[in-house]
Amino acid sequence: MQPYNTKRYINIFLCLGSNIGNRGANLRDAILLIEKNIGKIAKKSHVYETQPWGEPNQDPFYNQVLMVNTTLDPRDLLDRISRAERELGRERQEKWGPRVIDIDILFYGKRIIRDKGLEIPHPELHKRGFVLAPLMEIAPEFEHPLLHKQIDDLYMDCLDESLVVRLDY
Repeated sequence: MQPYNTKRYINIFLCLGSNIGNRGANLRDAILLIEKNIGKIAKKSHVYETQPWGEPNQDPFYNQVLMVNTTLDPRDLLDRISRAERELGRERQEKWGPRVIDIDILFYGKRIIRDKGLEIPHPELHKRGFVLAPLMEIAPEFEHPLLHKQIDDLYMDCLDESLVVRLDY
């Protein structure tokens, strides 16, 4: 007798960001598309208002981190994320520029992936308070597979002094 479901689920972590338009609605719309096209949301952080990274002359961001259970392989995951961003109005014009929505893959389980256009774990996450604060909220003991440190330790070691404020949202 064949098992009913032979697909393997993996926990992934995604970081959402928005600083154009109704930032809260943009995050909610992204979450709906993620649930529809990527997988079940197992955990989600609060929403945080954060200073822009890289290019400071723009409006503050709303950021949130999700843990999602998915059966997608990493390349399919990236394709569906890109499609969701486009559907929500994302136009890639300038690096670190304003955006309606940004969805970054932080972790794909414990896998390390270095492929054209796809780096997992996200290569800059340990340097960014706006990623580490919400990630620490939902997965403080998760160990970074390259740095071999738990998220709470990465947060404590982070030198990013930009403002990260948890919202009651």
